[in-house]
Amino acid sequence: MDDPDSLSARLLSWYDRHARVMPWRIAPQDRAAGVRPDPYRVWLSEVMLQQTTVAAVKDYFHRFTARWPTVRDLAAAADADVMGEWAGLGYYARARNLLKCARAVVADHAGQFPTTREGLLTLPGIGPYTASAIAAIAYDESATVVDGNVERVISRLFLVGTPLPAAKPELTALAARLTPAERPGDYAQAIMDLGATICTPRSPACGICPWVHACAARAQGVQADLPRKSPKPEKPTRRGTLWLGHRDGAILLERRPDSGLLGGMLGIPGDGWDGQGGPAPALAPWREIGEVRHTFTHFHLILTVLAAHLDSPPSRGELVARHAFRPADLPTVMRKAWDLARHEIDAQPGAS
Repeated sequence: MDDPDSLSARLLSWYDRHARVMPWRIAPQDRAAGVRPDPYRVWLSEVMLQQTTVAAVKDYFHRFTARWPTVRDLAAAADADVMGEWAGLGYYARARNLLKCARAVVADHAGQFPTTREGLLTLPGIGPYTASAIAAIAYDESATVVDGNVERVISRLFLVGTPLPAAKPELTALAARLTPAERPGDYAQAIMDLGATICTPRSPACGICPWVHACAARAQGVQADLPRKSPKPEKPTRRGTLWLGHRDGAILLERRPDSGLLGGMLGIPGDGWDGQGGPAPALAPWREIGEVRHTFTHFHLILTVLAAHLDSPPSRGELVARHAFRPADLPTVMRKAWDLARHEIDAQPGAS
């Protein structure tokens, strides 16, 4: 095994030639020329990338930064507008925390993000990983950044056989040994790029890896077997109902409570999704039109979708004109239900 300084220098040299182009990233050549990353864009990208792929995030990032180019702009945004732009990205608590954090930066820090990992940890919705990533990438603090890509690289480099998640403390300690004092921001992005493009979960491209000579797992031919993971418990399946009411082309929608699943999102009225049922949002000749299936982090969900023309006022929610909302503003599971019924609704008199 090479010494840590030699390994980090070799990785940075590779990164200078092969860094991925990202809309939130400053290229290593530009950074060397003195261009500094915008902490707002670094923070926004890191929040969006939690549990989400780069490919899925890029369009959302472009829309957010076009609409709210600074943290002050985002802090002043209406909650419903932000939740609408976030729709489809999933893990909606991130969007709520995004607003809380932006408003805290403006109210408590004069619109400037704290410049240290410890200071960043005081902000709502910023945990240890995100604080380390912002501190390293935006401010070149020598903070150790460990995401899933880094865990995979480190487990192979040091031949760590302990299964995840139990191995996390060991992997973080080993990663810290390699984090350099010079260019820690570029290094953090370099090791994540290495995991994303070369040290991949399946069929790693070891022949072109800058660390192939030092990789203990490669030396034993077990790189594709690491990291090991503890078996995940089987996800339970929950059931529920959605009531898709309509009248004269208008759709019955409601804003979900801020707390809980899909909190704060615009949606189609439903029950508790716990199999216990619940009252319909209006007296109407409801009829079943199908079901939708969706998987969340901890459970599978099967929803029966009922549709009806509403002749009486609903007991909750409000009828929203078809032109006054975008189906894209609905969470993915709601859009699936909308896709089941939209042709019927658009065919009704007054629909537009």
